[in-house]
Amino acid sequence: MVLITLVGKEQAQIGNRFYYIGPLTECRDCRLKGVCFNLEPGHKYEIVKLRDTEHDCELISEKVRVVEVAKVPTKALIPKKYAIEGSVITYDDIDCGRLGCKNYEYCHPIGLKKGAKKTVVNNIGKIDCPEFDNLVLVELD
Repeated sequence: MVLITLVGKEQAQIGNRFYYIGPLTECRDCRLKGVCFNLEPGHKYEIVKLRDTEHDCELISEKVRVVEVAKVPTKALIPKKYAIEGSVITYDDIDCGRLGCKNYEYCHPIGLKKGAKKTVVNNIGKIDCPEFDNLVLVELD
């Protein structure tokens, strides 16, 4: 499915990735808000195609460009017993506070909330974890 949105002209490059945080109240009266707000908050997206259309944006005081984006799967650590490709899981974050750990970003992925229903799309495999020995890195959608 093609997802269309608007990004700042300078950011409009194929391959650029961004997190959609959610709608801004300053944009509630904008005629283009339907295009800007059609993504899922907390998800990461990648620009896959540029379109020629540009618009003025009052919020950022520059042109915005129409782009096609694809949702990027979220990498996360989950217990091995749940890491079955195609299965739907209820995400539970890893109780780890090792801020300097190389895997910290996978224990606490941006935008992934405890209790969210997610599909395991790829089992990347076991990781070297100093705290837990039963975790695997997966991609969730």
